[in-house]
Amino acid sequence: MTKEQHAICQRPMRRHSRITPLQHDKDHNNIRGDKMTALKTMVGGIDHLNRGIGFIIKWLLLATTLLSASNAITRKAFDLSSNGMLEAQWYLYAAVFLLGGGYCFLSNSHVRIDFISTRLGARGRNLVDVVGILLVLVPFCVFVIHLSWGFFTAAWHSGEMSGNAGGLVRWPAYLLIPAGFSLLLLQALAELAKRVLFLIGKGVDSIAEEGSQDTPIAVPTEALSATTTSGVPR
Repeated sequence: MTKEQHAICQRPMRRHSRITPLQHDKDHNNIRGDKMTALKTMVGGIDHLNRGIGFIIKWLLLATTLLSASNAITRKAFDLSSNGMLEAQWYLYAAVFLLGGGYCFLSNSHVRIDFISTRLGARGRNLVDVVGILLVLVPFCVFVIHLSWGFFTAAWHSGEMSGNAGGLVRWPAYLLIPAGFSLLLLQALAELAKRVLFLIGKGVDSIAEEGSQDTPIAVPTEALSATTTSGVPR
């Protein structure tokens, strides 16, 4: 036997690694866990964004109130008026209501159909939200964003101005529409993820957690018996 053959024989034999079913399930669970973590991180980022927008809107509302009051005072007391200041007041109001849609959804302050939601449990309410978000809210936001973006770009390129003397440029007002509905669309996707995570047992009930007022008020029977059929107390 030559030296080369002897050296080959002395080499340790490599064992082919085999992935056991237990290792495969563990790797699969790790991938799913990473996806869940990424999804929750995205949801938290959207919540943080709209929460910050909501904080700014609170101060915008104060600025709008002060500007509205100053416009009224100067007009009544000094007979002075400015179309630019009046339109700035309208722009601020538009910013408050359009940009605040996502924050309103986040804080669960929007109007609900109480006669349906009050008769459902936690899973039922979350299922109703999933259907409503997918079939109504998301398509409506996409439609409005697509429609309003053309108004904004046209005003941007043409430099459209207000028809009133001393008025403001129009494109900031048009921009508020797609911007506001984009924030609402982002929050809708975040809320959809929260509802789905709750339904599959991977998250909490965000509706109840954020203080939903869907629970009906129970009226004591003593209070009902204290009134007559005409509604007049005995």
